[in-house]
Amino acid sequence: MDKLHLWLGLGSGIIVLIVALTGCLFVFQKEVNDIYYRKQLFVTPEHHAVLPVSELRKAAQAALGPDKPINYITTYTAPDMAWEFSTYKGNDTALTYFGVVEYYEAAMVNPYTGKVTGVIDLKNNFFSVVKYIHWSLLLNTAYGQPVVGWATFIFVILLITGLIMWWPKKWNKSNRDKSFKIKWKASFKRVNYDLHNVLGFYAMIIALVIAMTGMVWAFTWFEATVYVVASGTTTPPDRAQHASVKGTAVVTGDPLDAAFEKARSILKGPTRIGIFPASDEKGANVISGYKGKETYYGSDELQFDQYSAKLLGRRNDSHKNRGERLIDMNYDIHVGAIGGLPGKILAFIISLICASLPVTGFYVWWGKQKKSKKKLVVIREVAVTGAM
Repeated sequence: MDKLHLWLGLGSGIIVLIVALTGCLFVFQKEVNDIYYRKQLFVTPEHHAVLPVSELRKAAQAALGPDKPINYITTYTAPDMAWEFSTYKGNDTALTYFGVVEYYEAAMVNPYTGKVTGVIDLKNNFFSVVKYIHWSLLLNTAYGQPVVGWATFIFVILLITGLIMWWPKKWNKSNRDKSFKIKWKASFKRVNYDLHNVLGFYAMIIALVIAMTGMVWAFTWFEATVYVVASGTTTPPDRAQHASVKGTAVVTGDPLDAAFEKARSILKGPTRIGIFPASDEKGANVISGYKGKETYYGSDELQFDQYSAKLLGRRNDSHKNRGERLIDMNYDIHVGAIGGLPGKILAFIISLICASLPVTGFYVWWGKQKKSKKKLVVIREVAVTGAM
């Protein structure tokens, strides 16, 4: 068990350290971005209705340029938020993040005036880069994510083997103190050993949750397993996409505006509404309502004909089975957002502990190596002296 834990730790340690540290950094990305981009993200509320989405979209498209079509729109019910119009283009054949993402920008628009408050370069945003390091070590997902995924899988094994090694043989007071307390007044070597063992134990449950939610993205087989276990069925979730029919009755005005107004009357209590405009002649306008300020689970999705604004399909959160709901929660659990600010603080602390484990574990191994060398030197000296 000791050797398994040692060699798996040495083999995956650097990747676990990188993934855990970037996870720490990303947890509070919204709070930091809200401060850094405050002038772009926030507006002064006005006492009149917001402008139509189509009009705001035109202003955003003019700011982004005709060669960067808007792919996604985020609107907010909070009166002091600018609305976000995003454009993204990828290249799956590139090797690294900076080639994979050709451009990723967002035009922020004041919903009352139609004025563009700023264009944010999300491709080169600090947290976008951090996220992609965390996701696939800045490599194309096809190359980098399997490396991250298997390192995470190994980390899960390390947590389990670490618990077995930590488990006291006798539950007396001395062993309990060694297992549950850090002896801060001891030597650095002993403190390091306690930091590895004791903090690893306290962080284990949440660390397992974070690691396994990461594995959901890395491995389709693991996502399928989570779905089957949670839902109790092997039937795939309903992902039906409805098609728009060109030539159907056209509504007065812009169909996207009509669809958006219908969605606002249908969706119950969303804090933000996301819009995926149709990307081709047969595509539907997909509009989703999110109830949390920055969470994605529990959303309701509507699909509208892009020509007539007719409601084509509806998939409420209440329609989903337990497997679908758990998969929907995956991101929010992974970053701690599901627990609000306390959850994010907990995720930050646990990720920091996870980052420390390869470091403290390496030093434990290094200390044993040095101790073994010293013993070998002493044995050789004794042998030489005895021979004389």
